[in-house]
Amino acid sequence: MTATNPLLQDFDLPPYSAIRPEHVEPAVDQILADNRAAIAAILEHQGAAPDWNGLVLALDELNARLGRAWSPVSHLNAVCNSAELRAAYEACLPKLSAYYTELGQNRALYQAWHALADSPAAAAFEVAQQTILKHTLRDFHLSGIDLPEAEQQRYGAIQMKLSELCSTFSNQVLDATQAWTKQIGDEAALAGLPDSAKAQMQQAAQAKGLDGWLVTLEFPSYYAVMTYADDRALREELYTAYATRASDQGPNAGLHDNGPLMAEILDLRQELAQLLGFKHYAELSLATKMAESTEQVLGFLRDLAVRGKPFAEQDLAELRAFAAERGVADLASWDVGYFSEKLRHQRYEISQEQVRAWFPIDKVLSGLFAIVERLYGIQIEELKGFDSWHPDVRLFEITENGAHVGRFFFDLYARANKRGGAWMDGARDHWRNSAGERISPVANLVCNFTPPVATAAVNGRPALLTHDEVTTLFHEFGHGLHHLLTRVDYAGVSGINGVAWDAVELPSQFMENWCWEPEGLALISGHFESGEPLPQDLLDKMLAAKNFQSGLMMLRQLEFSLFDFELHASHGDGRSVLEVLQAIRDEVSVMQPPAWNRFANSFSHIFAGGYAAGYYSYKWAEVLSADAFSKFEEEGVLNPATGRAFREAILARGGSLEPMQLFVDFRGREPSIDALLRHSGLTEEVAA
Repeated sequence: MTATNPLLQDFDLPPYSAIRPEHVEPAVDQILADNRAAIAAILEHQGAAPDWNGLVLALDELNARLGRAWSPVSHLNAVCNSAELRAAYEACLPKLSAYYTELGQNRALYQAWHALADSPAAAAFEVAQQTILKHTLRDFHLSGIDLPEAEQQRYGAIQMKLSELCSTFSNQVLDATQAWTKQIGDEAALAGLPDSAKAQMQQAAQAKGLDGWLVTLEFPSYYAVMTYADDRALREELYTAYATRASDQGPNAGLHDNGPLMAEILDLRQELAQLLGFKHYAELSLATKMAESTEQVLGFLRDLAVRGKPFAEQDLAELRAFAAERGVADLASWDVGYFSEKLRHQRYEISQEQVRAWFPIDKVLSGLFAIVERLYGIQIEELKGFDSWHPDVRLFEITENGAHVGRFFFDLYARANKRGGAWMDGARDHWRNSAGERISPVANLVCNFTPPVATAAVNGRPALLTHDEVTTLFHEFGHGLHHLLTRVDYAGVSGINGVAWDAVELPSQFMENWCWEPEGLALISGHFESGEPLPQDLLDKMLAAKNFQSGLMMLRQLEFSLFDFELHASHGDGRSVLEVLQAIRDEVSVMQPPAWNRFANSFSHIFAGGYAAGYYSYKWAEVLSADAFSKFEEEGVLNPATGRAFREAILARGGSLEPMQLFVDFRGREPSIDALLRHSGLTEEVAA
């Protein structure tokens, strides 16, 4: 099997087309067995006086081999999900969880790290090495190294169960999203929708051998109906299906219900935190973050809510009045997107759909690359002839003065069997191995944009992005640059490794700013037919509409953040998930969704991703990113010197220093909230 299993071979980029579900478990079993034997040998040879190469670099080599096999499997499970691959992936989760728990509770290994940290040689280590030692010893404590054996075993059992439950949660959201579709035979039912959206729905129907149009819960389809469909009943039907996915409510009530999983996940997280001596999971979560206490996080979020609520109330009052003038006196959740778009159009004579024509995907990409090339002194070229998981996937290389820096894959469009949302994951880390060779980084950048349409009605039109989608692309590319432009040679703090989770959104949110700057927009926009630049009047309208309903958007993010943090900080007080969510809505929301809304049941960020008791990171890092960008506003938004300074202070140094230190090195002071409020239009002078 070893000879024919692609996951056990050396490769540069993963041989995606050759990877089969039957390869997964044998490869993981083999590598875990090899690693266990290698760790025993490392400990035997290193003795009581370990050195960096013999301990840390040797372990990095083992981690890299495991990552090389597991990363493509995990990625394929997210972007090309199938029953067979899912079964293989899930069979490995408990094995991997047991392995990592075993490492974290290996007393001989802990003692070796401790001996290295206390050795005379450590005093001369680079800052990045010192940080790795500090983080690793901290993580041993957070893995239960100090616990009695019975409690260590319980810790391991909890971690194994959590990895299984979180994976099941994610699967059930995907399955519930795909379980509902609506075939429409009469085009009149789709009145109001743009031709591009209808063409997409027609293509979706044809793909399933159906006539007419197929509406699905995949985001481009859902967004189009909620934003443009004149048929209020259709909007309500779609909203109901979407807002009750994976729950006990709605058209598929009880199908793939995540309710019981959420309760079990929260119970296990609370038990885990208490095992480790924390009051609750929120406190455990902060042990590896920038924020210093639960009180600080809650205070930060509530302060923003108080500042934002008057603006949100004003936004909603205007929207209600606008809808009432058009015959809808009882504005409901399924009306908000529709009337918001109509109001935006009336007030600014601009719509998301109108600007699509000016953002064809290749123009946006070339402009994005031009911006980062100018700021960071790099070059980006597309590569051809590579192995891929789907024909739409593209591969690019970053070079600097002719030298290879790294590569990234783009998988940009929504499709069946692909997880929703947008994300970056590191396919391979930048580091220097024991032979002194530089291993270059590789990133996967994934979005779910509306794909290009290949129907006669629109004559093979390229993918045209809304401005919101452009912003998402810039956001994920910011994560990618953080991973790819690191100069740290030590795997543990290279790229996004070792970066506090509430600082990891800084480079991504920072990149979004160029989507709103005239200099940036000039580079990323051009009409898909004529190539003409974005007209000045359209640019003026876009900029005027930038903070349209920003109060409502701010409170929506704060609702999610407070719900997540409160849920993990108050677990065990007798309240259900729904009761916690309702209490937060009563506190900060200006419009209540229907009682049957089950948003939490598909909140994968906190139940299946890395954001448990950490969703606040988006707002926390937005303060950092807005303030960092204000330096560009002062010195020139395409100023190469300011760009290099940001690259060297933030992007290049990864997790090698505390994020506050990196920020101060760039900005010359600690962050201020003022830039965020100004950028969001939540200050009196902006409002006036």
